[in-house]
Amino acid sequence: MDKLELFVKQLTPDIYLMDEGHMASGYFVIGEEKVCVIDTMNGLNDLKKAVREVTDKPIVVVNTHGHPDHIFGNIYFDEAYLDPKDFELAESFAKLPEFLTECEKYGLKMPPFRAINEGDIIDIGGRTLEVFALPGHTPGSIVLLLREDRILFTGDAINHHLWMQLDGCSSLNEYVKALDNIVFLEDRADLILHGHARDFDDISLMRCMRNGIKEICDGKTSEDKPYEWFGGVGKQHSFSLLEGKTYSQPDSVVCYVPSNI
Repeated sequence: MDKLELFVKQLTPDIYLMDEGHMASGYFVIGEEKVCVIDTMNGLNDLKKAVREVTDKPIVVVNTHGHPDHIFGNIYFDEAYLDPKDFELAESFAKLPEFLTECEKYGLKMPPFRAINEGDIIDIGGRTLEVFALPGHTPGSIVLLLREDRILFTGDAINHHLWMQLDGCSSLNEYVKALDNIVFLEDRADLILHGHARDFDDISLMRCMRNGIKEICDGKTSEDKPYEWFGGVGKQHSFSLLEGKTYSQPDSVVCYVPSNI
């Protein structure tokens, strides 16, 4: 497959960020017994090799949701965990002819998905990742709380450039409710690592993003600008971050189509 440069950045002694050409980010967390890979990006680099350059511990792979830029790198592993609500979505992308052609060219294939659900605990030895459902960006989006380090891995569900204009996204009103259901995680985590990050964000990004979505729902959209994407033209709504907190980037938007409020 055509390669993009893979940047591997050590964030803490046991947490690594993988940045695939600034198109998507994945992570691996090393425990005493296993290593957990969180999201595998576009499949343009051998992620298993990248992990093996750091540790030889058994690998557990978890996808935060079923979009291609978070699952295609599964081809380098034996299996991956995903919320069953995203099985159909993920499998539809895994059957794309161009993807299958590329996999065949290199003798690779998508491994089976295993079910993971809210409340499940991934124990990697001395560290535990707890699964929380956050449907909205996709029906089966999840976030993972690394309890001991107070870090929340959010995939695309919480980030600085939220896409809610795609087919399969919930309404924005529904997403506000879903975020309200997990707002208690503010008391359990200090930091966020999302699916397109290059460093940590303060946990307040979750509430700031939620408030931005609520502004759209309340009709505070007079300054929203057009947003062009591969599916057409929608809108983008800027939301404010808190002063005195550390974020990986200064500008933050929610992308949406008015029919999905």
